[in-house]
Amino acid sequence: MKNKFWENKNVFVTGVNGFVGGMLASELLRNGANVYGLIRTLDPKSFLFYEDINDHIRLINGEITDKVLLDNFFSENKIDVCFHLAAQVEVGVAARHPFFTWETNIRGTYTLLESIRQVNPGIDAVVIASSDKAYGEHPVENLPYREDYPLMPKFTYDSSKACADIIAQSYTTELFNMPIVITRFANIYGPGQLNFSAVIPDAIRCALNYDKFIPRSDGKSIRDFLFVKDVAMLYLKIGQALSRNHNLKGEVFNAGTDKGKSVRSVVEQIYHILDNKKDYIEIEKSFEKNSDSKGEIVNQIMNYEKVKKYFDWEPTTNFGDGLEETVVWFERYLKDNL
Repeated sequence: MKNKFWENKNVFVTGVNGFVGGMLASELLRNGANVYGLIRTLDPKSFLFYEDINDHIRLINGEITDKVLLDNFFSENKIDVCFHLAAQVEVGVAARHPFFTWETNIRGTYTLLESIRQVNPGIDAVVIASSDKAYGEHPVENLPYREDYPLMPKFTYDSSKACADIIAQSYTTELFNMPIVITRFANIYGPGQLNFSAVIPDAIRCALNYDKFIPRSDGKSIRDFLFVKDVAMLYLKIGQALSRNHNLKGEVFNAGTDKGKSVRSVVEQIYHILDNKKDYIEIEKSFEKNSDSKGEIVNQIMNYEKVKKYFDWEPTTNFGDGLEETVVWFERYLKDNL
């Protein structure tokens, strides 16, 4: 059933070439929105192009840090809602290339917000994707994370998201009074996640025998996993609510499942789904030989009580079902592209 709120709304999605941005664009199109997407690289193998979503939206090619580009875009197009998803999201890349990560994630955020403030000040809603990593490491007894926990980033990626998060909040004060909401979501997975440094797509690809899975830690780290379709639906709810009620500006919303899974158990479940128990036996031995991964938070689980209260949202996709759907998508995708 279509949500009439989005019909003919002009919606700008930065990072539309990522799998979350692509899924969000797909849902917006289904609900009748006019979607504009900022894209850094025209990758024909990305989820956006593979699923032909690109044919139905207007793409703007360029960098999120290019203010002239953004100023020109906003002066030519009256945007009603902006979802800012563009980011350098790989923790390993952040560790190796901190400058690039901070430029993209921090400078990119204030460049976008400043352009909106100056050129498109009448915008109805801006939703900024922060991250659970912005919280940094909190004691395990304090899990799951709640919105009032302090931001205590330690590593490069975490600090980039925390800084962008704080900058976005500053634009909601009486100085600028912009209608912005910040989201801090758990690890997102699902069809189209082509970042093979992430555990789920990497394990699926390797379990299908396209590569060899090499554990980067002992696999004991705990993570909370959200299915991408549940995330897209929550973004629509937040964007709609903020457009109608600017009293929400400055609010921060976590989303997760309130439950954590060890990295090792996730890999094991994927190999079980694909009936590749033989290879997993060797992977398990490799896990035992490794130590904790460096430069990463050990345990994170996200509470979703606040988004349930405000938007009547909760995750609806069981992790096993989400994995099954993701595996099926990758079987098709990898067969077509590798």
